[in-house]
Amino acid sequence: MTRKRQGLAPVASRPALRWLFRSIDLLVTILLWLYFTLGFVALAGSFYLFGAIFARHRHTFFQSVNHHFYRGFFLLCRLLAPMHAWRVDPAIRNLRASVIVCNHVSYLDSILLIALFPRHTTIVKNRLFQIPILGWVLTLSGYLPASVQGRVADLMVARLGAIPDHLAAGGNLFVFPEGTRSRDGTIGPFNSGAFKIAKFCRAPIAVLFVRHSDKLFRPGRFLFNTCESNTITLELLDTITPCYDGEGFSLSDLIRQVRGLMEKRAGQPDAGAYNGDRTKRAGERG
Repeated sequence: MTRKRQGLAPVASRPALRWLFRSIDLLVTILLWLYFTLGFVALAGSFYLFGAIFARHRHTFFQSVNHHFYRGFFLLCRLLAPMHAWRVDPAIRNLRASVIVCNHVSYLDSILLIALFPRHTTIVKNRLFQIPILGWVLTLSGYLPASVQGRVADLMVARLGAIPDHLAAGGNLFVFPEGTRSRDGTIGPFNSGAFKIAKFCRAPIAVLFVRHSDKLFRPGRFLFNTCESNTITLELLDTITPCYDGEGFSLSDLIRQVRGLMEKRAGQPDAGAYNGDRTKRAGERG
């Protein structure tokens, strides 16, 4: 009888543990979303208003506010989800005047990069510029719409014209060339836009690779997954300084080179042959 009870105890306790873990996930999720909502109004909102009225360089000011706001978010993540360790390559923080490209596995990836760089800009989906307050913040932060279609066409043209000065002043442009999150960690087809911008600005390209941020905030889930042991890493794979004016320069070759670095890190040694063809066509269209 004793043995049977001992054998049943772990099984009986599993539903209770699952309930406990989900309760912790719910509590942490509520606290993090409160930071995003009430914290945005109470902490960042007053700075945004001050910057909109008084700041001489609004884009720089708003980027700095965004940077510090999201730094606070990740400090809160470390406090509330201590099972998740963070490993960020120290060399990444020293990147300046670069076009940064990175794979994409979670919604957290973009705000992680904002938290790392005080001077930054990025490409944002057009529809987000139509959301009240958020669209205002994105515009005054100097972020770029994803395309020249619709109401933000003029804004896109203006932002592209300002990118060379932004990079020359030490700012970074970061882009996820896949354009969407990967659900299985594999590297999807690349859009060539970031590489065209790099060529236009004669800028170096820094290649980053993020891993396991999707284990903290899984695609398709509302709750943060806080009770699983995990290490989130962000690595600098390489910094490429192309000879854009050289006779042998090829945009499609540059894109394939960057894809190869990401695919190798993702463990896709044979993926380049198929995906490289799609990348080549995307590059040649530009």
